[in-house]
Amino acid sequence: MNKLHKITLSLLMLLGMVVTSCDMDKEPYGTLIENNAIESMNDIQRLRNQMYNILRSRTSGTWITTTDLQMDEFHGLISNGNRNGTISNGLFTASDADLEGFFASCYSGIANANYLIEKANTMKESDEFSDEDKVELDRYAADGYFTRAFLYFYLADHYCQPYNEEDADKPHLGVQIVTKYNPSGDLSSYPARSTLNETFTLIEEDLEKAYKGLKEYEASDNSDVRPMSEYLTSYAVAAMQARVALVKGDYETALAKAEEVINSKVYTLATAENFSEMWLNDNSTEIIFRPVQSVDEVVIGIGQEYLNTIGSETNADYIPTFDILALYDAGDVRFDAYFKVWNLVVEGVTYPAYTFQKYPGNVALRTGQVNNFANMSKPFRLAEQYLIAAEACASKATPDLAKGTNYLQTLISNRIEEDYLDEHQGNYTEAAALLKAVKDERKRELLGEGFRFSDLRRWHQGFTRVANHAENPDLNAVIVTIGASLKYAADDYRFIWPIPKTELDSNPNLKGQQNPGY
Repeated sequence: MNKLHKITLSLLMLLGMVVTSCDMDKEPYGTLIENNAIESMNDIQRLRNQMYNILRSRTSGTWITTTDLQMDEFHGLISNGNRNGTISNGLFTASDADLEGFFASCYSGIANANYLIEKANTMKESDEFSDEDKVELDRYAADGYFTRAFLYFYLADHYCQPYNEEDADKPHLGVQIVTKYNPSGDLSSYPARSTLNETFTLIEEDLEKAYKGLKEYEASDNSDVRPMSEYLTSYAVAAMQARVALVKGDYETALAKAEEVINSKVYTLATAENFSEMWLNDNSTEIIFRPVQSVDEVVIGIGQEYLNTIGSETNADYIPTFDILALYDAGDVRFDAYFKVWNLVVEGVTYPAYTFQKYPGNVALRTGQVNNFANMSKPFRLAEQYLIAAEACASKATPDLAKGTNYLQTLISNRIEEDYLDEHQGNYTEAAALLKAVKDERKRELLGEGFRFSDLRRWHQGFTRVANHAENPDLNAVIVTIGASLKYAADDYRFIWPIPKTELDSNPNLKGQQNPGY
């Protein structure tokens, strides 16, 4: 983390500046915003490109790995130099630089989105631009609305308590809301925290604006409505709407939006035969949105956060716990795609161990001869939509077990080799049994994609890391002791990240609004 750029929301308002806050972004474009900086279509197109730089960076590297390393699925090795150790061992505080960096980077991205939205809408009202330009401006505004909603949801799903109706209108449990670009040195103008309802209402309204704007654009040009689109589409927005609704407990909306994506037939699930291609070369018909990345603009490799090695297969920072490995039955192609045995050298001794290889490094993104473990981010996949649909069917007021089972079994049938399919057929006659099966499948399918933290919050479910590596007990001597059997109760305060101390110190209107436990 680059501690030279510890910029809070309050300082962003004061400085009027959008900068990268830490090297986890790998975002080379700092943007100084001035009132007259955007005057032409070329100007606003470059600002719109910044939205995609933001989405690319905020869906890669530690944005994905931090929460998964915090939970129950990975053990740190004593040779990892304490990289990510604070979060892995549950020792973080309100002064943690990494958590401060995520917070500040969200608000820097929101500032950019606010500026794009305002400029696009203002330019659209001008007679200086053609009708064709105005179609593009509507599209750019939609990109801005989506980005703002995406970042506010990240904040809500990490720095706020899980949504529930009982607390939804209580003051100061939501995020600080800023929807206008208006930098100011007036401390009294800095926002306090909103309510959860105000936070989620903004997210939902922004997503609906993005959805309608992109639908209208696609009516004239639907060339981006395809798998692996490098641009946002209405289906990417629908996938995000399904995700937000699931976290909020709005199961009817979650199901409807997930089904919209599934029933579009634009995307198809990867099969047992081509599943590994999705992770090795970043190609799959089930990828809904894939922010562009090239060898000239490589974001830090997600896989490197687990392996932390270049040109060697003898080092790893984190390895999967034994209970994770045991989740996968014979014939499940995900096991071979996600795990590979390396001969790890720890303090001079060699330990054969399964390492996490879901992000093995795309050869096309290598900047040299050795593997840099860089893969394109895949923030929205069809598999997640099947799992959302199945969970919504099990969780809504009147469960639909047949439909939910069908969605779950359809996903499973595309992950299991044909000879083993009969062993994986489930017939669920109770909602609780179907929900448990969905939870297990989310754990298998979405491992290492940053969902585990949000899932356990939503289910109000704690965890205990399984310390024993039963398949190779020698590993028990080289995993970090303090985090080996880490336990969170369902109501553990660490399921909510702290508002950064720097933000509290800078903003007088946040007095008394820190999250419990910090």
